[in-house]
Amino acid sequence: MLFNELGLPQEIVRAVEEMGYEEATEIQAKAIPLLLEGKDVVGRSQTGTGKTAAFGLPAAAMIDPEGARRVQTLILCPTRELAMQASQELDKFSKYLPYVKTCAIYGGADIERQITQLKKGVNIVVGTPGRVMDHIRRHTLHLEELRMVILDEADEMLNMGFREDIEEILQYIPEERQTVLFSATMPPQIMAITGEYQRDPVVVGVEQKSRTVEKIAQFYYEVPMGRKTDALQMLLIAFEPKLSMIFCNTKAMVDELTENLVAKGFKAAGLHGDMKQQSRTQVLNAFKSGRLNILIATDVAARGIDVDDVDAVFNYDIPQDNEYYIHRIGRTGRAGRSGTAYTIVSGRKQVYELKEIARFTKADIIRCELPTRDDVIEKKTQHVLDKVKNYVETDKYPDGAELLERLTSLGLTAEQVAATLLGMRISKETRTVPEFIKPVFRPRDEKGRAKGNSCKIEISLGRQNRIAPNFVLGALVDATGMAGKNFGKIDIYDRYTTVEVPEEDCEHILDSMTGTKINGQKIKVKRYEGKSTDAKSGANRRNQDSEKDYRNFRRKNSGRARKFDGSQNKKRRSYN
Repeated sequence: MLFNELGLPQEIVRAVEEMGYEEATEIQAKAIPLLLEGKDVVGRSQTGTGKTAAFGLPAAAMIDPEGARRVQTLILCPTRELAMQASQELDKFSKYLPYVKTCAIYGGADIERQITQLKKGVNIVVGTPGRVMDHIRRHTLHLEELRMVILDEADEMLNMGFREDIEEILQYIPEERQTVLFSATMPPQIMAITGEYQRDPVVVGVEQKSRTVEKIAQFYYEVPMGRKTDALQMLLIAFEPKLSMIFCNTKAMVDELTENLVAKGFKAAGLHGDMKQQSRTQVLNAFKSGRLNILIATDVAARGIDVDDVDAVFNYDIPQDNEYYIHRIGRTGRAGRSGTAYTIVSGRKQVYELKEIARFTKADIIRCELPTRDDVIEKKTQHVLDKVKNYVETDKYPDGAELLERLTSLGLTAEQVAATLLGMRISKETRTVPEFIKPVFRPRDEKGRAKGNSCKIEISLGRQNRIAPNFVLGALVDATGMAGKNFGKIDIYDRYTTVEVPEEDCEHILDSMTGTKINGQKIKVKRYEGKSTDAKSGANRRNQDSEKDYRNFRRKNSGRARKFDGSQNKKRRSYN
């Protein structure tokens, strides 16, 4: 079903279509009309089935412009990451509805900033139960005029111990409201909430089934940071797919990868939303006719491409949504044919993301070793020899004898001519094979930590910024996708922090942490160079800071100096 058939306002349909979507997923087609009618809904749906849009589109559509500064919809999510993601999606959905104002509130971020945003006036609040309760108790979040409450991933919230918070939040909400609940499973606790807080709910769901085509073989290759293009080139040369599609997450990456492959002699072209329609049509026609055998595209640009004989799909980037993975690999293995999907990953975070996709799709994505340069050259050489043998047996080039006679008349032997021609041909076939050094994946101990050397990274926040070890560890885990046990000692100094990390993961960690925030503060991160006077300088800085605090204390209490003289002296002695 198309989005313009679901009863949504044209402003929202326009925004959704600009995001590259036209057809609704199963859960969206079932839930959106019911929500627009004002019914209470229970949606049974796994992550990655489009459920954010299933409740987010109606939520934006049903905001009353007359109450633009009042909270009309509350969406509860189990984690801050989900709250941020849902808020960002809502901003996209309501692009052409300027009166729709969204605010995300969650723990681990500056609450004063959230209070300021709430005071400016918002009508959709997306938050975690704990921080929502905090704002309610502070009287900075008012729900008296709430019309809709949505519990996203309700089973996960219950598993995390949020039931009491959820029930308390619901006590602050008017009884005349629309209550929506989305959950991957329906345990008794969910049914209890449904029975107590919903009125005649309509249950909608997505059938649980294997979500990838059985005839598609799925593999992945783990390569070092910055070597994905070389790895892709190696795979294209090694497997020689007749027709293949390569997927990237951004238009810029499509352009860059297309330029690199074309420069290496591949018949490739890019396809993305910034291209004019005439150029898009020319590229697609060339691909369908076989004049181009490699099409590099974004997920949005690839929608609507109908080519049955694509025999390989390459995921250059990990897809941003689980459903995208299904759409991508579904480009091969059509019309009863078999197909192959290859995914290239760099760093442990991307490995974890791919494993999550495998769980979602219920697919077996097999890890493989990248072919070596010697392997590819040997394969190409054998291919040339087989072709020569076949041509000799079929006498495909009868004029060759006359040419050979002309060369031998110049004093060359037949063996010299044959060796030179074979060398020229093999050189042409193998000149684009990249030099590629296989990554060394060090073994890990029973606790999952990398065996071997470790190093330290330096983070540009310290004790002065009021950070604690759990803030640092949480940020590292979130950014890298690695388990907390992989990180070693955390030392917090006044102005910076050092963390012990596995040497083999250092570049991945530095790359993942760049541009992130800890406790709401932007950080800079680099490899720790080592400072022999860390302890001493840290102590000196603490003494300097203590003396500064002491002087401020004396200045503020100068009128009462005699009264506090004794305690001040004690305080000064304690600083020293």
